[in-house]
Amino acid sequence: MTDTPDATWLTVPDLTELLGIKVSQVRRLIEDRALLARKIDGVWKVPAAFIVDGEPMSELRGTLVVLGDSGFTDDEAMDWLLNPEDSLGVSPIEALRAGRKAEVRRVAQALG
Repeated sequence: MTDTPDATWLTVPDLTELLGIKVSQVRRLIEDRALLARKIDGVWKVPAAFIVDGEPMSELRGTLVVLGDSGFTDDEAMDWLLNPEDSLGVSPIEALRAGRKAEVRRVAQALG
């Protein structure tokens, strides 16, 4: 697991409050790959960067599908999204937040 010291993490209770939904609905978002979570110190957490305007980032799910199709595990996908990617000049999540979805997915697909 790559260290991501600058990532801000949200717990499931944080997400229920932020998104205004129930715990079961947060878990469903994770199961449906609308969000990606990582267990940290025994607690499931989601990077705050995956939330935009009080909603899960819409571009995340399709990007996770591409990464999964390229053979990435959830931990590898999380690391790739949060860490700088040379070909993008920033982390993939930053590029997604900047509207560079097609470019991020092309890079992700090329990794497979």
